[in-house]
Amino acid sequence: MNSPAPLLTSEAKHVVAASIDNPEPILVRYWEIFFRRRWLVVAIVGTAIALGVIFTLLQTPAYTAEARIEISRSQDNVTDVEAVTPQETDQDLEFYQTQYALLEARSLAQRVVRRLNLTQNDDFFDTFGHELEEGLMMDDGPGATFSRDQVEERNREAVDLFLNHVGISPIRGSSLVDLRFTSPDPVLSRNVTNAWAEEYMQSNLDRRFASSIEARDFLSEQLLTLRERLEESERELVNYAANSGIVTLSQSESADGRTRTSRTLTIADIEALNTELASATADRIRAESRLRSSADTASVANATLGALRQNRAEVAANLSSVEARFGPEYPPLQALQAQLAELERSIADEQGRIQGGTRSDFTQALNRERELRNRINMLRGNLVGEQQASIQYNIYQREVDTNRQLYDGLLQRFKEIGVAGVGTNNVSIVDLAEEPRFPSSPNLLINLIAALIGGVGLAAGVVLGLEQIDRSLRDPTAVRELGLTLLGVIPKIDNNEVIDAVHDRKSAISEAYVAAQTNLSMLTDQGLPGSFILTSTRPGEGKSSSAMALAMSLARVGHKTVLVDADVRSPSVNVYLDIASGAGLTNYLTGSSDLDDLLLDVEQTNLSVITAGPPPPNAAELLASRKFGELVQELKQRFDVVVIDAPPMLGLADVPLISSAVDGLIYTIEYNGVQLRGIKASIDRLRTVNANVFGALVTKYEQPGRGGYGYGYGYGYEYGYGSNRDTDAEIGGEAGDDSANGSGSKA
Repeated sequence: MNSPAPLLTSEAKHVVAASIDNPEPILVRYWEIFFRRRWLVVAIVGTAIALGVIFTLLQTPAYTAEARIEISRSQDNVTDVEAVTPQETDQDLEFYQTQYALLEARSLAQRVVRRLNLTQNDDFFDTFGHELEEGLMMDDGPGATFSRDQVEERNREAVDLFLNHVGISPIRGSSLVDLRFTSPDPVLSRNVTNAWAEEYMQSNLDRRFASSIEARDFLSEQLLTLRERLEESERELVNYAANSGIVTLSQSESADGRTRTSRTLTIADIEALNTELASATADRIRAESRLRSSADTASVANATLGALRQNRAEVAANLSSVEARFGPEYPPLQALQAQLAELERSIADEQGRIQGGTRSDFTQALNRERELRNRINMLRGNLVGEQQASIQYNIYQREVDTNRQLYDGLLQRFKEIGVAGVGTNNVSIVDLAEEPRFPSSPNLLINLIAALIGGVGLAAGVVLGLEQIDRSLRDPTAVRELGLTLLGVIPKIDNNEVIDAVHDRKSAISEAYVAAQTNLSMLTDQGLPGSFILTSTRPGEGKSSSAMALAMSLARVGHKTVLVDADVRSPSVNVYLDIASGAGLTNYLTGSSDLDDLLLDVEQTNLSVITAGPPPPNAAELLASRKFGELVQELKQRFDVVVIDAPPMLGLADVPLISSAVDGLIYTIEYNGVQLRGIKASIDRLRTVNANVFGALVTKYEQPGRGGYGYGYGYGYEYGYGSNRDTDAEIGGEAGDDSANGSGSKA
C-alpha cells in the first residue's frame, strides 16, 4: 500500500488554490504558447521571408498585357427578327459564368494559337523556357515540316502554355471583363491579349451563325416533308369533294386560322330557287286574284276594252239621237246600228280574250310555282347528303389547314433565320491591350507579404503541432493530473545568482522559496516534516539548487537545518557553497568517517552541510545500506529539519531505495521540460515502494511575455561520475503561492 496522503490545513488549502481560481483566457494561452517558442517562430518567419526575397530575385520578369471587353446581356436587333439562340434569360449569374468559361475554353485557345501561328513558332516556347520533346523542335534546314502527329502535339503544348498564362477579371457590378496574358515578352503579351479578345468576339458570331445554319438545314428538311404532306392532304380534299359532288363557291378563315366553307353550289341554287319561288308564288296569287274577280272588274282594268266601250257609248248616243230625229227607217241609222253591233261584238271578243288570258296567266303561274317547289325539294335532299359528306370534307379541310399553318410557319422562320445574323455582336472590345512598359512580376512587396503570411501560417502550424506533441509541464497547476500537490513555483534565475538571490529577502527567488517553505510547513498538523529529500525526473531540473535554497530559507527563519548532498554521482552542494571537496556522505556510509567529522558549518546561522564525498563505484548499494537510515535518524535528533539532495529518478534506483529512510519526498519538475509521461512513470515507481510524496516544486518558471521577472540567467548541468558539480541549467518558477490542492501520495 502507498503511504497516506499528506494533510493540508485550511490555510494551506487557501494558499494552494490561489492560482487556479482564475483560469487564463484562450487568447492569453495562445500568446503564451507563441512567446514560449518565439525563437522558433522568428526562425520560420525569417526563413520564409528570406526565401521570398531569393525567389523574387531569381524570378524572370513577366509582363502582363490587359484588354477590356464588354459582354452585353442582349444585342441590337437590327432586323427585328429573333435569333435561334435566346438572348434574354433570367439567370444573369449563369450567363456570365458561361461566358467566363468560354473565355478559357480550349477551342478559343486553339483559335488564338492558329491565328498567331504559335504552333510553328519555336520562339513562343523559348520565351517561357518550355522545352519541347525531342523531335518537336523546328529543323534548321529550309523547308522543314512536321508530321501530323507532331503538329498536333506542338499545338497541344502551345494551347496549354496559353491557358496557363491567361487570366480574366470581371469588373464587379458591370458587364465589363478584363483579359490578361502574362509572358516574359511585352510584345507577345500585347499581341496574344488582343488576338484573344478579337477571337472571342468572332467566335461568338461564329457560334450564332453556326446555330443559324444548322437551324436552316433542319428547317429545310422539315419544309420538304411538310410540303409533300400538304400537297397530299389538298389532293385528298379535292378528290373527296369531286366524288361527293361538293362544289365550294366561297370560303372564310376563322380567328384560329381554320378554313370554313361559306357557300356551296347546292346552297347557292337553293337560295336562287327560293327567290324565284317567292316571285312565282306572288305571280300565282295575283293571277288567281284576277281570275277570281268579275269580268267587269277585268274589263275595267283593260284599256282596249275601255276604249271599245267608250266608242260603243258614243255610237249608241248618236244612234239614239238620229233615231229620235229621223225615225227608225232612216238609212244612216242602219249604218249606226251596224257600227254599234260591231262594237258590241268587239267588246264581247275582248272580254272573252281578257278572261282567257287571266286564266292562262293563273295556270302558268301555278305551274311555274309547282316546278320551282319541286326543284327546291330536290335540292334540299341533295343539301342533306352534302352536309353529311361535309363531315369528312371538314376533316380533310382541317388536315389541309394544319399542314398549311405548319408549312407557312416554318417557311417564315426559315426566311427569318436567313437574315438573323445581320444583328450586331453582343460582345465588343472596349480597350485593346497596349505593350506593357513595366513588369508585373516579380513584385517584391507582394512576395514579401505572401512570404510573411506563409511563414506566420507555417510557424503557427508548427508551433501548434509541437504543442500537441509536447506533453511537458506548461502549466504549474497541471501537477494535479499527476496526483501531486503544488508546493511552489520558482522563477527562472541563473545558477551563479542563486545564493545571492536567496539571501536577498526581497528577490523573487527568496519569496518563491519562502512560499514553498510555508506550504511545506502546513502539510501536516505537526508542521514541517523532520526529513525530506528532493529529487527530479532527470538532471538539470533545479533539484540541487532548490534543496540548497530551501535549506537556507529554513535556517534563516530559525530552524536548525542540515543539508545532505546524497547525489554522490554528480555532487553540486560544495560547488554552490564554494566548499572544498573532501570527506562526505560516502565516507560515512563506508564507515571511514564519523558524523561529527562530516558536518560542515557555513556562514549562514543554523545551517550545516554534509557534502557527497568521493564518488563511489557502488552508489546504489551505499545509499540502500542500513547506515543511511541510521544517519537520517541521528541527524533528525540533532537538527530540526534534514534536507537531502537526492539523485534524479531517470535510470537510477537511488531514490526508491532511500525514500523509506525519510518522512517524505518533494518532487522537482522543470517548467516546460520533461514530458508528463516520464514524470508520471517516475511517480508511479515511487508509489510502488510506498514513498510518501509531499508534492511538487515547479522550477524554471518563466512568465510568458515577462522574461521571468527580469532574471535572464542560465548555466549548464552535467551529470555523471567524474563531474564535480551539478550544473543546473536554469532554475525557474514564479514567486508566490501557486499551489494546487491536489491529493498527495496514497497508500
